[in-house]
Amino acid sequence: MFPTVREVLALDPVRLGAPRVVAGEAGLDRTVRWVHSAEVPDIAHLLRGGELVLSTGIGLPADDDGLRRFVSDLAEVGACGLVLELGRRYATSVPRAMVAAAQRHGLPLIELHRATPFVPVTEAVHGLIIDAQLAELRATEEIHQRFTELSVEGAEPAEVVAQAAVLAGAPVVLENLARQVLAYDAAGERAELLLDGWESYSRRIRPAGRTGYDPDSGWLVTVVGARGQDWGRLLLRWEGPGPGGSRGANGAPPTRLSILLERAASALALGRLIRRDAEDLARQIHRTLLTALLDHTGPVDEVALRARALGVPLERRHLVGVVVRHRADPPEAPTSAQARLRDLAEAVGQAVREARLSGLASVLDDHAVGALLALKSADEAEMALFRFAAAVRSLARAEVVVAAGSGVDSPREARRSLLEARQVAHAARRDRRMSGAGAGMVYRLPDVGLAGLLHLLRDEPRLQTFVERELGGLLTYDAQHPREHLLGTLRAYLECGRNKSAAAEATHLSRPAFYERLARISRIVGADLDAVDVCLSLHVALLALDAVRDA
Repeated sequence: MFPTVREVLALDPVRLGAPRVVAGEAGLDRTVRWVHSAEVPDIAHLLRGGELVLSTGIGLPADDDGLRRFVSDLAEVGACGLVLELGRRYATSVPRAMVAAAQRHGLPLIELHRATPFVPVTEAVHGLIIDAQLAELRATEEIHQRFTELSVEGAEPAEVVAQAAVLAGAPVVLENLARQVLAYDAAGERAELLLDGWESYSRRIRPAGRTGYDPDSGWLVTVVGARGQDWGRLLLRWEGPGPGGSRGANGAPPTRLSILLERAASALALGRLIRRDAEDLARQIHRTLLTALLDHTGPVDEVALRARALGVPLERRHLVGVVVRHRADPPEAPTSAQARLRDLAEAVGQAVREARLSGLASVLDDHAVGALLALKSADEAEMALFRFAAAVRSLARAEVVVAAGSGVDSPREARRSLLEARQVAHAARRDRRMSGAGAGMVYRLPDVGLAGLLHLLRDEPRLQTFVERELGGLLTYDAQHPREHLLGTLRAYLECGRNKSAAAEATHLSRPAFYERLARISRIVGADLDAVDVCLSLHVALLALDAVRDA
C-alpha cells in the first residue's frame, strides 16, 4: 500500500520540520506515488500525478496571480500535496493567496516551520513506497500462487470464491449473466443482508470496462469468461480503506484487489473449461463404446471392460437402450445444428446423473443422442426411465422425443435395445398424438402406431414394392402433369374419411372438379375408390410412401 500524505507527515524527518497543514486537509488521505523537489514555478508539466512536491519557495512567483496559477497547475496534474519550508522565501507563513487557492482546489498545503533537509524526507518516503511496492508484489505473487493451485486442483466455484473473500477480507459474489447468484462468501457478514433482492440490486452496479469499480455501490466487478464467451461476473465489495489503508487512483480500491479479483475470475473460467473439456473427453469415450456396441467395431468383452473402468459396469445389469432427439429439426446452419445437438448431449448426460443412474451417454449421429442405462434389476426400469425422461425434458428446454428399447440382460444384446430405441425415436417424431408429451413420457415400440411401424420398415424392399404397386401409376402421372397434384387429391380424400364434400373444400376445389379428379385417379390406379378395402390399402401405401421419403 502506498503511503498517504497523512502518513508522510508522521515520519520523523518530516516531524522534525514542525509541519502544519494550512489548506486542503480533506486530501490528506491521498496516496503518495513519489516525492519531487522543485524550486521553479513551471514544474507541473514534468509531473504525472500522485507526487508530493517539496519546495522552499525561492523560485515561486512574487505576485498573487502567479501563486494561484502555480497551485492550480499542481492540482490539475494530480499532485497529492505541496510542502513549503519557511525561512528562506516566506518568513512566518505562506501567502494567503496560495492558501486560498490550495483550499479551493482541495490540494493539501503544508508549512514546515523549521529548516528541514529534503534528502532524508525523500529517502524516508521513497523507502515506504518501495516497501509498499514489494509488499504489493509479494501479495500479488501469493494471489497468483494460490489461485494457480486452486486451478490445478480443479476447485469448485464456491471454493474459489471463498478463497477470494479470505484474501480480500471482504464479501465476494459470483453471478451469472441473468444476475443469479452462483456462489458467494459473505466474509462473516449475514448472508441474507448480502443477497436479499440481489438480482435487482446487481443490475444497478454498473462499472466501466471489464474490470471496474462502481463508487456508488461500493463494488469492484470483473467479467468472467473465456474463449470469447462471457458467462458471469465476479463482485467484491470494497467500502474504502480501514485505518492505515490506502486507496488507488480516484478513490478506487488498491490495485492488489483488482489483481485478486481478475485472478479469481481466471481460475473460475479455467475451471469451467477444464470441467467442460473433461466432460467432452468422457463423452468421446462414451461415444466410442456405444459405437462399438452398435457397429460391432470392437469386442463386446473389451467394451464391457472399458465401461467398468469408467465406473459403468455392464455385466450382471439390466441394460436399456435410450435415444433422445428433438421432435422437430428447424432449418439452420450446420454449426447451429451441431451446437444444438451438443447441448442435447450435455442435457442427456446431466439427466443420467440427476436421475441417479449409471450409464453411457453420447451423440449417436447427426440427429440423436443415445444412452445405455445399466440398471440393477428389471423391476426398477419403469421408474428409472420416468426419472430420466423428466430430467431430460427439464434440461433440454425444447420438445424432445425420449424412446427406449426393450431391456436386455447382457452387453452382447445391448445393440438390439439401442437399435430398437433409435428406430422408435425416429418413428415417434411422426406421431402427432403424443406431441407435447408429459415429463415422464417414454416411447416404446407399442406406442409408435401404424405410421411408426411403417417408418421402422421403410428400408424393407417388400414395403417399397407395395408402395410402387399401389401408387406407382399415380406418381408417374403427377411427374408428367405437375400442376394437377392428383396424389394430394387422393390424400385429402382419404384423410377426410372419404367425405367428398369435405375433401373438396380442403383442396379448394369445386365439387364437380374434385369428382372429376377422383374419377381420373380411379382409372389410373385401376380400383374403385368407394370400396373400403381399396381405400385402406391406398392409405397405408401413402403412409408408407411418407416413411420411405422421410428416410
